[in-house]
Parts: sequence; structure tokens; C-alpha cells
Amino acid sequence: MSIKRRFPVPLRPRTLLVLGVIAGLILCMWQTSRLAREQALQTLRQDAENELRLSAASLVGHLSRHDYLPELLASREMVKRFLDDPAGQDSMPLNRLLDRFRATANVSDIYLLDHTGETLAASNWHRRDTFIGQNYGFRPYYREAMAGKNGSFYGLGTQSQDRGYYFSAPVRLDDTAPNARPDGVMVLKVLLDAVETGWAEQDAELLVTDHNGVIFMASRPELRLTTMAPLTQAQRQTIAASRRYGDAPLPASGLQERQRHDNRTRLVDFASGPLEGKRYLSLTRPMADFDWHIQILKPLTPVNQAQWLAALLAGGLYGLVALGAGIGWQRLRLRRERERFAERERRTLAQARDELERHVESRTRDLVATNRQLSAEIEERQRAEDNLRATRDELVQAAKLAVLGQLAAGINHELNQPLAAIRAYTENARAFIARQRIESADANLAQVLELTERMAEISAQLRQFSRKSGDNLTAVSVASCFAYALRLFQSRIQENQVTIAQHWPTQEAWVRADPVRLEQVLVNLIGNALQAMSEMPEPRLTLTITIEVTCVHLDVIDNGPGIPEAHLTRIFEPFYTTKTMGSGLGLGLSISRRIIEDLGGQLDAGGHDDGGAHFRVTLPRIADPDDPARPEEISHA
Repeated sequence: MSIKRRFPVPLRPRTLLVLGVIAGLILCMWQTSRLAREQALQTLRQDAENELRLSAASLVGHLSRHDYLPELLASREMVKRFLDDPAGQDSMPLNRLLDRFRATANVSDIYLLDHTGETLAASNWHRRDTFIGQNYGFRPYYREAMAGKNGSFYGLGTQSQDRGYYFSAPVRLDDTAPNARPDGVMVLKVLLDAVETGWAEQDAELLVTDHNGVIFMASRPELRLTTMAPLTQAQRQTIAASRRYGDAPLPASGLQERQRHDNRTRLVDFASGPLEGKRYLSLTRPMADFDWHIQILKPLTPVNQAQWLAALLAGGLYGLVALGAGIGWQRLRLRRERERFAERERRTLAQARDELERHVESRTRDLVATNRQLSAEIEERQRAEDNLRATRDELVQAAKLAVLGQLAAGINHELNQPLAAIRAYTENARAFIARQRIESADANLAQVLELTERMAEISAQLRQFSRKSGDNLTAVSVASCFAYALRLFQSRIQENQVTIAQHWPTQEAWVRADPVRLEQVLVNLIGNALQAMSEMPEPRLTLTITIEVTCVHLDVIDNGPGIPEAHLTRIFEPFYTTKTMGSGLGLGLSISRRIIEDLGGQLDAGGHDDGGAHFRVTLPRIADPDDPARPEEISHA
């Protein structure tokens, strides 16, 4: 039995070309994304460096502006007199003095210790957690001050459990003996919450750690009093001896280093805690005066976005280049096919010529018939090409005429109502002039002037109907727009005895819109409602303004015959109308919806519970006319 060996089938050149193009695309996108990542990381690091430098300077300034105050208070005569004989004096005057200095300097607490570390007077004498009677001889700031130096310390308060920074200064009863042991210590405590509140507003996380890696300050409260890495037993014993952080458990924050760029820059994430699941650029800056390190964590979201964007752009550009190369290769292949075809034709003709010479008589009729058939096919193809070219030109011309027809129909529809109003105002003006009522005639002519200006504005708006507008949106009063629209139909309302019901809110409703286009929409909706109620015995038009948190609803409700359910899905289509021939072009609602969508709103239609049609316009609301904020920026009042 013979065994046939099976060899691998070689890949076709076209398959190899496709695989090469895909590999090139992947390589291009990968290299571009790497370059974009490096540039974005560099930009992010520069931003982080600037923010870190400003934050460190702000922290140093916040702390150092109070370091002079303990020494200043220690030199006051009232403090020295009380320290000389605390048992024989009333401490309340000194307590009030310290409280006044505390309020003026905007610090947390100021208190006076004797030479044993016991608190004799304090600015918080009136609180339940007062320092008076407490002994702070274990604090480093007390020992530094009793050694004759100005001291400092940071940690948790044993009474208040508030994090603070402490400044101390020695108090000497005899200033002439500066080397003598001090008789007491003046201490000032500064809270750090104000600095952290400012940090919370930044698009970054800020941490301050001590030499043991304990996070003493942080923009995120959950990270405070945690550690950058788990503490050793020796570190915990040292921290417990100073009672710097009280009984805080000091757990690890879960920080993990993923990549190190240099001694100050790393890419990190968190294995647990509030920052879990995100990666950050970490930049550290030493604060030598305090033996601290301040660290900023910037999210890598901009870097990832820049990386993906660059990769997509590179892929798109690569695709365009590949497409151009494919088109060029295809054209080259077609040209070579034509050349080969022409060569084959020349060889065929040469053979036919030789054959014709040998069999001229027998093949003459066949060659003539073949030539006639070829000529007929060529003529037929030329006629088909001429017909195709003519049809294409006719389609282009028809499209141009359709666009011109839409523009003409739109302008005729939108200017019809202002022209009718101008005619009415002009007739009234003539009647008033005939009666010598010049002021009334002048008022009507003013209305005519206003309507002509509005017609020019409407014409300008219709020229930009197919464009996305919204650059000049301002605060618009909804009630004023309704009033203008009703003023245009005043004579028609009185003639048909239409009852107008207006439901306005107590406060003024303002929307972010264009007054001309909004009034144009309301005029269209009210005009349609009046026309729908023309045959009703008791026509009633209800206009409602409803204010919500982020938007304002404008409702136009009539008691006419209503809109059939089958027509609701098509009433906003161009040239679709249920009116009789000559009563409308079917463009009003289509134009109105397009205007409202350009203003960032919505126009809906439906039936009403009492019969008739119900149109609702929804537009973004602004709370203050001088603040055209976006809807999502409106505060919940």
C-alpha cells in the first residue's frame, strides 16, 4: 500500500499581499501609538510638575505664615506675669487674649504650657475638649522649646483627633538670661483642612507623606492616615512612642508601582481602595524643611485617549495610502491587460491577413459580415453612452430645480403670515389717517416696520435652513415670544372669537435660543391651531409654559378636530399636508422641527385628552438671562 506525502500548499501572491498590508497597518498603528504615548506622558509630566510645584509652595506658605506668632505671644508681658504665678491669678483674661489672637490669625488653637508640660491657658478654654489641664511633655515641640529653640511638629491632636501642624516657642521670665532654661512653652496649632479643600478641586490626587511613608495629607479623605507601603514593626513602635497619629491603624494604601521612569516619576495603580482600577502618573517632590514628600497622581486618561486617537489617525492615513496604492495597482493591471489584449488582436489580425491572402475569395464574405457586425456594436455602444450622459445631465438639472423649488416654497410659506399682518396694519393706518388719528396710524406703521425687519430676518434664517446654527444663542423670554405671536393674530382671534387660555408660571421662564426663530415657530404653531379651529363653534386655544430643572416646555393646544393617529408619524415630513389644495405646502412643521433641533430642543405632536391637537416645544432652560449656561450647569434651586 503506497503512502502519498502531502506537501503544504504555498500561499497565493494575493493572500501574501493582503497579509502584508494588515501587518503593515498593525505595525504603523503600534509605532504611532507608542510615539503619541511618549509625547502625551511628557506633556502630562510637565503639567504635573507645575501643579506639584504650586501645591508645595501653597502648603509651605500656609504653614510658614504662622511660625512667628508663638514667639510674639511668648514675649507679651501678660503671658509672663501669669506664668510667674499661675496659681495666684485668674486665667480667664489670658484665655480670652489667646482666643482673640486665634481668631485674628485664623488658626485652630493657641495654648500655654508650664515647665512640666501641663497646659495652663488655652484659646479653647470654653470647649469640652479643652487643652487646659492636659500634659504635653511627651510632644517633640515641647522638648524643642524647653531646649531653647523654636519647635515644630505635625500629627493628630490627643484631645480633638484633628490633624494639625504645631509651632512652639520658649517663654522666659527673665529675658536677660537667654541661656537659662525656659519657664514655659507657647504653642500654636494650624489645621490642614483648608489646604486639602483646595486640592480637591484639581484634576489630580495630591498626597503628603512623612519619612516613614505615612500619608498625612491627601486630597481624597479615604487615603489619609494610610501608608505608601506596609510599615515594619520598628516603624510602628517609633510612631507609637511619639503618639504622632494616636491610635490610627495606619493600613497600607494599596499603591503598586508598574513602571519607573526616573527617581521622581512612576506609573502606579492601586490594588484596593477608592482609586482601584485606574492608572496614574506619579510625580514626587521633596519638602526638606518639613522632612516630607509631596506626591501628585495624574490620571492616565488623556494619555490613553491621545494614544488611541493617534493610532486611529495613523490607521486611517495608512488605509488611504493603501487604498491609493491599490487603485494605482488596479489601473496598472488594467493597462497591462489592454496592452496584452491589443497584442493578441494584432497577432490575430496578422494571422487573419495571412489567411485572407491565402483564402481571399472564400473568406471575403465572412470578413465583410464580421466588420458590419462590429460596426453596428460600436455604434450601439456610442448611442448608449450618449443616452447615459444625457440622462445624467437631466438628473443633475432636476435636482437643482428641486432645491430651488423647496427654497421658493419655504420662503413663500414663512413670509405669508407677516405679509398678511402688514396688509392689515396698512389698511388700519389708512383708516386712521382718514380719521385724523395720526398717533394710531403711526403705531400701525411702526408695526409694519417691525414686520418688514422680521421678514428680512426670516429670509436670512431660511438661507441658512440646512446649516447647523446656534453660535449666537441668547437668553429669550418665553412669555415675550408668545406675546409677539399672539399680537400677529390679534385681529384673527377677535374675528373668530377664539378664547385664549394662558397658563404662565409665577417666575419668568428663560430659554437658551434665538428669539427670531423661536417666535417664527410659535407663529407657525398658533397659525395652524387657529386654522384647525376655524369650523369649531367655541374655539379655544390653550398656551402653557412649564418650567423644569433643565428645560422649559411650551405647549400649544387647540380644541379642533385633532390629528389622526395614522398622520402623526408623517406630519413633520416636508411637503406632507392634510390641508386642502391651496391651503398649505406642508413645509411649516418640517421647518419648525428643524429650527427647534438647531436650538438644541425638541418638537413633538400628539392628541389631547379633550380632543384637538397638542404640540410641545422643549428647549434648554437658563436660570439667569446674564448667564447663558448649558442645561447641565444649572444648579438645582
